Amino acid sequence: MKIYLVGGAVRDKLLGRPIHERDWVVVGADEERMRDLGFTPVGRDFPVFLHPDTGEEYALARTERKSGHGYGGFTVHAAADITLEQDLLRRDLTINAMAEGEDGELIDPYGGRADLEARLLRHVSPAFAEDPLRILRVARFAARYHHLGFTIADDTMTLMRRMVDAGEVQHLVAERVWKEVSRALTEPDPDVFIRVLRDCGALAILLPEVNRLFGVPQPPQHHPEIDTGEHVLLALRAAPAQLPVRFAVLLHDLGKGITPSDILPSHRGHERAGLPLVRDVCRRLRAPGQLTALALGVCEYHLHCHKAFELRPQTLLKILRALDAFRRPERFEQFLLACEADARGRTGLRDRDYPQVDYLRAVREAAAAVSAEGLMARGFEGAELGKALDRERIAALTRLRKTYDA
Repeated sequence: MKIYLVGGAVRDKLLGRPIHERDWVVVGADEERMRDLGFTPVGRDFPVFLHPDTGEEYALARTERKSGHGYGGFTVHAAADITLEQDLLRRDLTINAMAEGEDGELIDPYGGRADLEARLLRHVSPAFAEDPLRILRVARFAARYHHLGFTIADDTMTLMRRMVDAGEVQHLVAERVWKEVSRALTEPDPDVFIRVLRDCGALAILLPEVNRLFGVPQPPQHHPEIDTGEHVLLALRAAPAQLPVRFAVLLHDLGKGITPSDILPSHRGHERAGLPLVRDVCRRLRAPGQLTALALGVCEYHLHCHKAFELRPQTLLKILRALDAFRRPERFEQFLLACEADARGRTGLRDRDYPQVDYLRAVREAAAAVSAEGLMARGFEGAELGKALDRERIAALTRLRKTYDA
C-alpha cells in the first residue's frame, strides 16, 4: 500500500502558490483495508475516505470508463491492482496529473511539469472528451492562471470545439455548470473564462443571452469599446472579486442583446427588457435567490445609479425601497460596486472617478436615519405613519442634496 499527494496541491506547490487543500490517492489497498486502518468512507460515486486524524480525503486509485452522457455518465473501477499511472491518466490536464510520493519524489508520467514551465493547459489524453464539464474547468483554470501567462494548448482547444459540436455540453446538469461558473467568476481574470467558452462555442449553449451581446454596437460617446460583449468583459475585470457583484455585472446588460436593429446603437429601455432574460439565466443555472435578486436590481437600476445626481429625492427613495436597501444594506453596497464596475468597464475609463457611489451611500444613510420608531413616538400610526416616514426621508434627502450643491 502506497499513498501519494496528487492533483492541485502538487501543481500549486510547483507554482509556488498557497496550498488550500490536499488530496491523496491510495495504491494497493481496497475498501476493507481502509476501514481497518480507521478511515471513514464518504464517497458516493467512488471509494473516498476521510483520514481518522486530519479529515483529509483519501481516494483509492481508480479508472473510469464512459457509459453515458454528461458528468455522471461513467463506470468507475477501483481496486488494489490499479496503478498510480492509470489513476493519473483519467485526469483532465497534465498539470493536474502529477503526484508526489511519501519521500517527496515527483511522479509525472504525462509531462505536467514541462507544461507548467511552458505555461500550457493541455489535456492528458483523448479521454478528456468523455466529460464535457472539463470544458468549463479548463476555462476556469485559464481565468485563474492567465496573469501568469498560461494559455490553452491548440490541440486542447480543438478537442473542446469538437466536444461542443458533438452536443456533449447540452448534457451538463445545472448544478455542475453553476459550480464552475461561480468559481470562475471569483478568479483573477473572470473575463478570460467567458472568452474561452465563447471561443470553443460553449457560451452559445450555456449562456446564449451573454453570447448574443458580442457584435452588438453601443453609442461610442458612452462606450469607446463599442461592442456590448467587450464592455461586459471589461466591466467584469473592473469588478471586485465578489461572486454576487461579478454575477450581476455579467448579466446587467442582457437587454441590449435583444434591442431592435432599427434603433441601434441606442438601447433605450434595455434595463427592463433585460429582466426576463436575467430571470431565465438564474432559473436555468439555479443561482441562489440572493444573487438573483441582486442581478435583477443591477439590471433594472444601473442607469439610475449613473444618473444619481440628477434624480429627485422621491425617485431616490423609490430606488432604495426597490432594492430593499434599508433591510439589506450589504446587498445595496454590492449594487453600488456592480454599477461602478459598469461605469469603469469601458475602454480607457478604468480609473475614472465615480462619485455616485459615495453619494448613494450617503443617501441610504440619511434616509435610514429617519426611523419609524421616532415617528410613532410622536403619535403617527397606520397609513399616516407611512406617509410621515416618506415626508421625513424626502426632507432628509433634500437637505443632503443641498450639501452637494453648495
